[in-house]
Amino acid sequence: MDVIPAIDLLQGNCVRLYQGDYEQSQVFDEDPVAIAQQWVAQGATRLHVVDLDGAKSGQSVNLEVIRAIAQSIPIPVQVGGGLRDYAGGANLLSTGVQQAILGTVAVENPELVQQLCQEFPGQIMVGIDARDGKVATRGWLETSKISGIELAQQCAQMGVYGIIYTDIHRDGTLKGPNISALREVAEAVDVPVIASGGVSSVTDLLSLLSLERLGVTGVIVGKALYTGDVVLKEALQAIGPGRLQDVPPDFDSSAMA
Repeated sequence: MDVIPAIDLLQGNCVRLYQGDYEQSQVFDEDPVAIAQQWVAQGATRLHVVDLDGAKSGQSVNLEVIRAIAQSIPIPVQVGGGLRDYAGGANLLSTGVQQAILGTVAVENPELVQQLCQEFPGQIMVGIDARDGKVATRGWLETSKISGIELAQQCAQMGVYGIIYTDIHRDGTLKGPNISALREVAEAVDVPVIASGGVSSVTDLLSLLSLERLGVTGVIVGKALYTGDVVLKEALQAIGPGRLQDVPPDFDSSAMA
């Protein structure tokens, strides 16, 4: 199972929100590129980036920062936030990002999701952010009537590469992942599921291993990495035996800073 460090961008800074509340944001670093390079140096094999400004406004805001991140590290980057039209998805993928994560449009414009899946096979994911089981949209500011499981099943049929499932009530709280909800989603679809929200310790990560056989292939860790509650190298060793990869020998983070 992959342990995927998260970088949430707000006004160009690396931040974390508490339960998706923009009024409860904490700045952890003003140099997201340096943070990305730091996670690579510690063994990350994939990076998760969210454009929080974009999620709120409906269009990519931190695109140049995202481009700088993608071009400065030798691992795949997946990015979501503010991708509401075809141009937004296509422009993001042109920056060197491997996968674009759609959210709101999966509820409001599923035809667009299907179109992008057809034109960019293997590069489209859907982020399902649930509040009390229902999908939240528009930067978590609104709640739809569709359940997370229903949306997951619809997206799987459209051909998405995978689904990222976030329990908003757990996000940024360090209270542990919602195992039961993740199990329900993984059992309902036949595409990879990535867990997100609430991880506070290596013990939380170990609790997710029981879901690996169901298709939960990774877990996104944000706040716990920044507070030091989870050390990335230890986490990789704990839930992915033998999968802690060496940083490419030609990777020099100082030269890319």
